Amino acid sequence: MAAGTAGPPARSAPDAASGTAAAGEVEARALVDELAGVVGGRRHEARFILDEVLDACPGGARPSVVPAGAAAAARAMAARRAVGEPLQYIFGHWPFRGLDLRVDPRVLIPRPETEQVVEVALGEARRLHGAGAGAGAGLVVVDAGTGSGAIALALATELGPAIHEVWATDASAAALEVAALNRERCRAGVELVEGSWLAPLPARLRGRVDLVVSNPPYVSEEEWSGLAPEVRAEPRHALVAADGQSGAPGAADVEAVLGESRRWLARPGAVVVELAPSQAGPVERWALELGYDEARVEKDLVGRPRALVALRSGSQ
Repeated sequence: MAAGTAGPPARSAPDAASGTAAAGEVEARALVDELAGVVGGRRHEARFILDEVLDACPGGARPSVVPAGAAAAARAMAARRAVGEPLQYIFGHWPFRGLDLRVDPRVLIPRPETEQVVEVALGEARRLHGAGAGAGAGLVVVDAGTGSGAIALALATELGPAIHEVWATDASAAALEVAALNRERCRAGVELVEGSWLAPLPARLRGRVDLVVSNPPYVSEEEWSGLAPEVRAEPRHALVAADGQSGAPGAADVEAVLGESRRWLARPGAVVVELAPSQAGPVERWALELGYDEARVEKDLVGRPRALVALRSGSQ
């Protein structure tokens, strides 16, 4: 059934006590059918919507009969989804590596690809810590262009005592407002500073940063118009970048993070940057031209090149 059209009429369920239908109550199965019709047949999204409204009920129960208020809320969410609004913004939160993060149109939506980038970064952090980086006090980590705070908060939470300081930067004051809300939700020790990439870091950190992680914009101008409507509902400035000096379309911000990080990294130190699969080869070569001692690209869960790792060795 086409998106935006009504599904089959919902069947009322009998009231357990009286044997009659309570006003507005709907069988959960029938409501999923109805919602799926509204969102273009995507039953998994219909189930996500139903789970969301039922979790909002006292006790988080998932009854076979959906109360009238929850059914109305589910229908309202489905209507918003039918016109292209992302589910994550409709719900106002989304999971990321076990964290429940606030998300709204001020920030990008956390994605599984970025979860895998964090996994790569964790591996580098543990390697550096094992090699003695941090001089016994723990690592200094920077999330450049933090958005919702997802990367910084995941690293702070999962690395625990291996961390000395975590800094998160963003040029958008609005994005940092969301990151601050998520920092409070996660109760994580992350310093938030406004500015472009690594520029707002305190001068005392120059040459002392052990790990930089970033998910910068890497969609080219040419790709933007072909993205799905729900992707184009996200902040354009956080998705689209100019072409890079390496020749890779959309890679200018990836290259900017690599270039700035060299001036802040300790030895040994590492940068982990998310990129588009098509950018992997040119940007890997660019990192070596910048003077990194090693560079490699790690793949995501479906086998696509996704995370550039650039390393500075422990010697000059």
